[in-house]
Amino acid sequence: MATWSDYKKYIRENNPEIAKDIDEAEALSQIVGAMIERRHNLELSQRELAELCGLPHSSVARIESGKSTPNLSTLLKIFKQLGLSFTIQSVSQTATPGK
Repeated sequence: MATWSDYKKYIRENNPEIAKDIDEAEALSQIVGAMIERRHNLELSQRELAELCGLPHSSVARIESGKSTPNLSTLLKIFKQLGLSFTIQSVSQTATPGK
């Protein structure tokens, strides 16, 4: 396999459970990446962002480093201070919803 995309395709075809884990990790990476990019654009340090959110500095540091998975409440606090929002969008599914 030459690329990450090739590997993901192989996993999706051969191990759907691991494929779900990869998809979840990539989605979280996109969310945290947007958070980091916005914090940098606003020229805020991790410590400054944490203070604005009423969180310990270590929480922001762990989220940004991937050592901790934030809960929705924490993400909402952070995104509010960064002027970001979440968008809910339907995705096509091969299975019938609810099954």
